[in-house]
Amino acid sequence: MPIFQALHIILFVADQEISKQFYGSLWQMAPRLHVPGMTEFELANGLVLGLMPTQGAARLLGNHAPHPATAQGVPRSELYLYVKHLDTCYAHALACGARLISPPLARNWGDLACYFSDPDGHIIALAEKLADNRSIKQ
Repeated sequence: MPIFQALHIILFVADQEISKQFYGSLWQMAPRLHVPGMTEFELANGLVLGLMPTQGAARLLGNHAPHPATAQGVPRSELYLYVKHLDTCYAHALACGARLISPPLARNWGDLACYFSDPDGHIIALAEKLADNRSIKQ
């Protein structure tokens, strides 16, 4: 039985305004919340992407973790998002300034997926299930 009521993913960002503009353009939506220290986009029912400046994150973490700015541009995770019309989303991401890592390719886990990075180096994958739902060996 799932115990979660909603899912919030928060990315630490160097510049909240630049990230707000990037993700607003990429998702083609306005944030549901934009205040000093946090921007939120509701991507799906119960799924929220938050953008928190590294300085605010550092205050929350205190001395219990390294300062978030020390990981600037170092990929440590990815957002893996299933989309409709991957070809359209791929072209749109490029037009929004996402940095291309890999174009859409059939992946050995059964998805057609492309990879980008955002202005802070966070990895974003956009994917569709392959039509025949089979894994492809690469």
